[in-house]
Amino acid sequence: MFQILVSALPSYGQTVPLHSTEIAYNKGYGLTPVSFSEVTLIDSFWKPRLNTQMETLVPFALDKTAEAQEALKLAGDFLEGLDSPLPTPHRYRSSDLFKVMEGAAYLLKNERSPELEHRMDSIIDIIARAQKKDGYLYVAHITGVSKDHEHWGGGGMGDKPYSYVLHSHELYNMGHMYEGAIAYFLATGKDKWLKVAEKNAQHINKVFFVGDPNYNNGVPINQAPGHEELELALAKLYRVTNNPLYLEMAKKFLDIRGRTFVPDGEGVMSSDYAQQHEPVTMQRKAVGHAVRATYLYSGMADVGALSGSDEYNEALKSIWHDIVDTKLSITGGLGAVHGIEGFGPAYVLPNKEAYNETCAAVGNVFFNFRMFLLTKDSKYMDVAEVSLLNNALAGVNLEGNKFFYVNPLEADGDTPFNHGKPGRSPWFNTACCPSNIARLIPQVSGMMYAFDDHSIYANYYASSSTTIPLKIGGIGIRQNSKYPFDGKIEMELELDGIKKFDLRLRIPTWSRTNQFVPGSLYSYIDQPDEKWTVTVNGEKIDAELENGFAVVSRNWKNGDRVTLELPMPVRFNKSLDKVEANNGRVAVTRGPLVYVAEGIDNKNTVQHYFINDIPSSDGITAHPIANGLMKNIVELSVPSMLVTEKNVVSERLNMVPYYAWDNREDGSMMVWFPTSGNGVQFTEGNSVRGGKYQRVKASTTDKVGTIGAISDPRRPASSLDRTIQPWISGDEGPQWIEVQLEQIQKIRSIGLYWFDDGRKILIPANWSIEYLDSGSWIEMPIYVTDSYAVDKDKYNVVHPGKELATNGLRIKIEPKLQSKVGILDLDIQCKKRA
Repeated sequence: MFQILVSALPSYGQTVPLHSTEIAYNKGYGLTPVSFSEVTLIDSFWKPRLNTQMETLVPFALDKTAEAQEALKLAGDFLEGLDSPLPTPHRYRSSDLFKVMEGAAYLLKNERSPELEHRMDSIIDIIARAQKKDGYLYVAHITGVSKDHEHWGGGGMGDKPYSYVLHSHELYNMGHMYEGAIAYFLATGKDKWLKVAEKNAQHINKVFFVGDPNYNNGVPINQAPGHEELELALAKLYRVTNNPLYLEMAKKFLDIRGRTFVPDGEGVMSSDYAQQHEPVTMQRKAVGHAVRATYLYSGMADVGALSGSDEYNEALKSIWHDIVDTKLSITGGLGAVHGIEGFGPAYVLPNKEAYNETCAAVGNVFFNFRMFLLTKDSKYMDVAEVSLLNNALAGVNLEGNKFFYVNPLEADGDTPFNHGKPGRSPWFNTACCPSNIARLIPQVSGMMYAFDDHSIYANYYASSSTTIPLKIGGIGIRQNSKYPFDGKIEMELELDGIKKFDLRLRIPTWSRTNQFVPGSLYSYIDQPDEKWTVTVNGEKIDAELENGFAVVSRNWKNGDRVTLELPMPVRFNKSLDKVEANNGRVAVTRGPLVYVAEGIDNKNTVQHYFINDIPSSDGITAHPIANGLMKNIVELSVPSMLVTEKNVVSERLNMVPYYAWDNREDGSMMVWFPTSGNGVQFTEGNSVRGGKYQRVKASTTDKVGTIGAISDPRRPASSLDRTIQPWISGDEGPQWIEVQLEQIQKIRSIGLYWFDDGRKILIPANWSIEYLDSGSWIEMPIYVTDSYAVDKDKYNVVHPGKELATNGLRIKIEPKLQSKVGILDLDIQCKKRA
């Protein structure tokens, strides 16, 4: 993406025009990446995606952001005194447009399109008209329609400019505008939008750090934005202009976070939601909103590198370890918890209820890529690759016109997990994820190669060609590979004369260790014997590993050929026991890809299957799909067991990569499979089979609830625990839950953990228990000291008042008036089998 530029630094307020259209990584980072525009893709994996971006995704996304364009146009009309209608107020709609435009600019850098360029120029004219003369740009406050919008709270924009930067997104929007403007300047050399960005940045500096009489009564606001993004964008603006003001601003915004303003509310108003709980240099754990967090960490890496300071490094490395050791889904997803779209407690990594926003995966790629450039350690690229090829790529379908905002690791085909839909959506009211994908994919080739004075780093593998400008001269590389489906990578070098340098080939964690991804969360169950190998001109060499790279150091000549073999057996993964959601379960991976089973490829919904034995390689098949939308994607088939209503039978389980699921129909999907029939749990209407109990039935179940909560082995942290999807009654009348045990057992106690959202789903008025005796339901007597309590945030436990042996229990519940009732867990303790 970036090349080194050397020029004298200008004074504050002055912009030095560049004679190159590349960003300067001219200090701080240990490595310089090769620009995406200098890498020619000739592969069958990434190149078609770029074509889809150009032909479908970006034009489609620009059409979908028409409302943002219209709002900016109306703001321009307002500033010019025209008699036009006023726009509807919105906090961040323009940021989605800016991100799509950034993605369009990257495409124009690779392939000029007069039609797309003209469309971009027209939108840039609209943006420039919407900016006030002093540089301010935020439609709602410029036009005054903010009076019709919520001012405060989690969805507020304040009653005037910069009065509520905690949630207004004023600075967040501008950060994305800077990135878009920079990308367009680099792609075309046109600087109109860049001038808009600089004008705004200098305005923000005056208002926040100097004082402007037109804002906040002239007192510097001196507050960090609630949604990070401006920091990394200012660092990028500094690189492209060489104006040190922007780097100074970025550092100031980082250093005042957690110092000048610390929220003290809960949820989205809490101090850790936007990482404002303490100064950034003191932070050691990943907390709060996952997208904001990864943008913050990326900005810290940029500013530290560009300012030549290591003051952020300890925090960044500690936070990274906290993520990979306790909070990373095997797909590379971050932010498992709904509600805050963010990080939960350590090891809370649900599957069906996982959030894992697409934007968080994009941010995870950006953060880890920067950490790699800073440290030259491949472990960061390993995490970035897993996040990119699994969670991030899943965010868009193969046709480029449907998207995931939420990325669970299990789906039943009915639950509307994806912002109201049980599968992919053509767009969202909050469209940050599609627009982020639009700007990520064109940048991938810019992460494939990097270099320093004496070494070339091959980071991502794909059929491609490039020339790398080492100090000793340009080194051409032509790579041939079918990665990520095949681990054979061939490279041919082109150079003049004989030159000595190091060629460093990334050996991924999944290939050189007993783990799929760095960190302590996941490990392989099986131990294949195949090892990676490197050959030069057909001769095998013993390449030393250094920071995860195989180092080939020699005198190179034109035409030298290097072959890297990364065996790709199918691997079975387990989690740490602390990850309760995955206890007694396995996940299947091959190379850098996580695999899933979908109902469309199997004889039943995939929740009916379990993998009770790790098969040998002879029992597994891997082959490319021959035709259709999924053509050339490698499909797996592994032995498994299928649970039916009548029996358990052997059955093949067909699997596809996680990124490719839900491209044909909205249906069932699963990543983590039980290893025994006892772990099989599936829902049929208001009934669930498996889990803790043999079968559970309910009187009614709301569409946003699940009867599976009753059999879920996890224990809630509170009555508003969003990491567990609760059972919620389907109506407001009397309800019941029936539980069938595997056989007659002596009951010690029964505990209910109520769900209560404080609004429509409340703890009940009362409840009671019946037990099954000879086919009849009998009221259960309880201890004289017990009562049917309805307390929140605890198990409400009762004990049988006499010796009781049964294989069936019924919970009868009376909700409060005009409310539904919810349950997070039912805990039945048995003495021993009767």
